[in-house]
Amino acid sequence: MKTLIVEDDFTSRLILQSFLKDYGPTHIAVNGKEAVEAVRLGLDAGEPYDLICMDIMMPEMNGQQAVKEIRGLEMARGILSSQGSKIVMTSVLCDMKTVCAAYASLCDAYLVKPVSQQHLLQELRKLGLVK
Repeated sequence: MKTLIVEDDFTSRLILQSFLKDYGPTHIAVNGKEAVEAVRLGLDAGEPYDLICMDIMMPEMNGQQAVKEIRGLEMARGILSSQGSKIVMTSVLCDMKTVCAAYASLCDAYLVKPVSQQHLLQELRKLGLVK
């Protein structure tokens, strides 16, 4: 499973990397702009990400906008969101408006920080990424 962790907080990046290290390579982006570029490069190389863990509140481009742009890149290549990268939003924000906006952006799951390994793996199982 090829994973992109999009997170501006160093500690949160380390935690997610430690949770996912046994499942395949993990790449890092520190904001939405870097994430969109990493996804574009992966798609261009024919090696898309299986999983994207996306923070919402980041500098330069937030996670909500990044997800919209990533889904746009996939759509431009004929990839439906249901067939593209699985995107798990991670945030300290847990209000209904933010959660609904994340799903409207076509994310696949939403986890409230601090993210536990148990909850992350539970979502990855639901998405068919791990057993």
